[in-house]
Amino acid sequence: MEPPGPAGAPGRPWDEAKAFYDNLAPKKKPKSPKPENAITIAVSSRALFRMEEEQKIYTEQGVEAYVKYQLDHENEPFLPGAAFPFVKALEAVNAQLRELYPDSEELFDIVLMTNNHAQVGVRLINSINHYGEMGTKLSFGGFWVLSLPGIAAATIFSPSRDLEVSEKQLRVAFDGDAVLFSDESEQIVKAHGLDMFFEHEKAHENKPLAQGPLKGFLEALGKLQKKFYSKGLRLECPIRTYLVTARSAASSGARALKTLRSWGLETDEALFLAGAPKGPLLRKIRPHIFFDDQMFHVEGAQEMGAVAAHVPYGVAQKHKRPAQDKQQNPNSK
Repeated sequence: MEPPGPAGAPGRPWDEAKAFYDNLAPKKKPKSPKPENAITIAVSSRALFRMEEEQKIYTEQGVEAYVKYQLDHENEPFLPGAAFPFVKALEAVNAQLRELYPDSEELFDIVLMTNNHAQVGVRLINSINHYGEMGTKLSFGGFWVLSLPGIAAATIFSPSRDLEVSEKQLRVAFDGDAVLFSDESEQIVKAHGLDMFFEHEKAHENKPLAQGPLKGFLEALGKLQKKFYSKGLRLECPIRTYLVTARSAASSGARALKTLRSWGLETDEALFLAGAPKGPLLRKIRPHIFFDDQMFHVEGAQEMGAVAAHVPYGVAQKHKRPAQDKQQNPNSK
């Protein structure tokens, strides 16, 4: 959570902050698409920028010291955070789409979300403009304060070490069960073990799994990919997707692939690790973001330098892995 501005604290109302943003924002930025035509990507300010020092001041000294610090440093841009390369890659895709389809609004619409004090908005705006002037064209729809019931969401974790990622090709990696798919198969693992899981998957190989929380995002990415394919640019497509699952290809992989096929979807690569750690492979893939429902895999990705996002969905949230078991390989997905 970002430290909120308390009721009654001095600061501009959000409508004034938005108006102030409009005056500060670059005048030549590309026009934002209409929300109904776009793929909206909402990013927290603390995911886009590094704000650890400011958070420490808020926690240890309180909101007044926090606001004063932000005002005193509002002309100093925040350092890029874990989601910054992801947003840059989204904008790189937008730039290519605008070249190929000048009149189309089928684009990524990136929205900076914050529940921060309104006074901090000026520093956020200055940071956006700063990186825009350096070639990172960040186009945000505004500052939102809201909850997102029914909307796919994940918590981004900063990697433990640096890993260079592509600035021209957006790479998104997804876990399978409880991310792209429902957690129905994982429930069997938790309740009855791996042998029963293998039998169940074999018996239901031709029955598509129900959709998971991130299926819609893969679908949206696939729709944009086809816009490049239709121009003969399949090999040059600036979007690449991956299925990275601990399922075994031989024993349970077919159902995952047939489920995607039944939805009319595909990933550029499908990687079945048969329970092996995902971190080393993610380091080779170098995704801008990797979605997984199990913290064991999120932490493994962090250790290898990959930006990972925890999806709080499914039965795995009810079966937290004990600390002493962290070094063991997972038995599901």
